[in-house]
Amino acid sequence: ILALIAFICIETIMACSPCEGLYFFEFVSCSAFVVTGVLLIMFSLNLHMRIPQINWNLTDLVNTGLSTFLFFIASIVLATLNHRAGAEIAAVIFGFLATAAYAVNTFLAVQKWRVSIRQQSTNDYIRARTESRDVDSRPEIQRLDT
Repeated sequence: ILALIAFICIETIMACSPCEGLYFFEFVSCSAFVVTGVLLIMFSLNLHMRIPQINWNLTDLVNTGLSTFLFFIASIVLATLNHRAGAEIAAVIFGFLATAAYAVNTFLAVQKWRVSIRQQSTNDYIRARTESRDVDSRPEIQRLDT
């Protein structure tokens, strides 16, 4: 929502000179809103369960990490090239608020990713132990080994 509000604020600016900072902020806010919105819809509708080949925790972590970094840079650039127009000031404020929101989400995504890595290694250990027990109980495999 903060990315959308920042995008709307930046779109209301009619004249700029130089415009590079404004264009960069516009790109970052629109991209963050669209990508995060798509991921939100996928997670809300459990569509991510249909594609188990993708590490969704890592995908969310990369999205929030990049959005945090790019929003921070874009907000600083827009703040330094600010012409003190009301819409630019509002966009900068919402840009920094979006940076903070994405930073919190990045922290939570790191926590979730670490838990999923631990669960993965535990599952691998259990699977290896189970497979080693299966070898002991199958005499045809034991005969091949000797």
